[in-house]
Amino acid sequence: MTEPAPGPEHALASAGQGDSGGESTATVVVAGLANLGIAIAKLVGGLISHSSAMLSEAAHSLADTITEVLLFVALKRGNRAPDERHPVGYGRETYFWALLACLATFTLGAGFSFYQGVETILEGEEQGDPLIAYVVLGISFVLEGSSLLKAVRQVRGEARRWGTTPRRYLARTSDTTVKAVTFEDSAALVGLVLAALGLFLEQITGDPVWDGVAAILIGVLLLLVATVLARANVSLLIGQSVSERMREELRAEIEALPQVSAVPVLLTSVIGPGQLIVSAKVDFEDTATVADVERASDEAERRLVARHGGVRYVFLDPTPGDGRARAQVHEPE
Repeated sequence: MTEPAPGPEHALASAGQGDSGGESTATVVVAGLANLGIAIAKLVGGLISHSSAMLSEAAHSLADTITEVLLFVALKRGNRAPDERHPVGYGRETYFWALLACLATFTLGAGFSFYQGVETILEGEEQGDPLIAYVVLGISFVLEGSSLLKAVRQVRGEARRWGTTPRRYLARTSDTTVKAVTFEDSAALVGLVLAALGLFLEQITGDPVWDGVAAILIGVLLLLVATVLARANVSLLIGQSVSERMREELRAEIEALPQVSAVPVLLTSVIGPGQLIVSAKVDFEDTATVADVERASDEAERRLVARHGGVRYVFLDPTPGDGRARAQVHEPE
């Protein structure tokens, strides 16, 4: 049987392992340092210009900084080796910390932006000197763009590795850290444009409502990003399966083994970045001996681990059925 070439579906199970894990850490560290400096600069610019949109952007960058810290913790905690209490490792803990990062973006960034925008629209604000704000926005755009470029390079490299597009890779990868950095840096650039536009419209019209509207739009942008990332992390945290195409490839690998008639049930579950469990009900030939079953099971594990990056555990059950455990229910006497 020829070895299958990696496809887009394999990125979900395989991204985040090997060298890409170290690259993800570097991406997170670069983004975190950039966001911390940007947050301070935006705060100063917002206080001088009296711009709600600038202060919202400062809260945005502060939330992103906290997010990068949590993502760094996620990478370190999730890479711990399995132990007696956690026999399949700590990979899913990555998604727990990444989910907390989404909540930080929602509460700090979006919440503060909504508050600032509504307050400015209802009560107005004193217009300050916008020059420093424009300078800060320009510098921030360069720094955020540099951080985004690093994340995009990693995404493109991994996409080429798995023979897919960057968009499909981001949609399917189990490495939520690089996904978070890419989404957040993209949102940051859009937020900077919104802040500059709100500041400019306020300057030429003298109406602070434009600045308040820009702050609210920044809040909406952060809310959308947090929601998308939270949904992805929740799905992975509770045990997401791989794509139907990859499941069929795994099933075909097992069915190609000698003495195997069919694989009526096959279950997969992502247990961390680059980590996958495969469990299957296998219908063996009636003539298969115990030794045949043992050899086939050993060969199945060898093939799946060698040919499908990300497979960490393979469990085969040589019994018929639909895979649902059943027990006799005893009525109380």
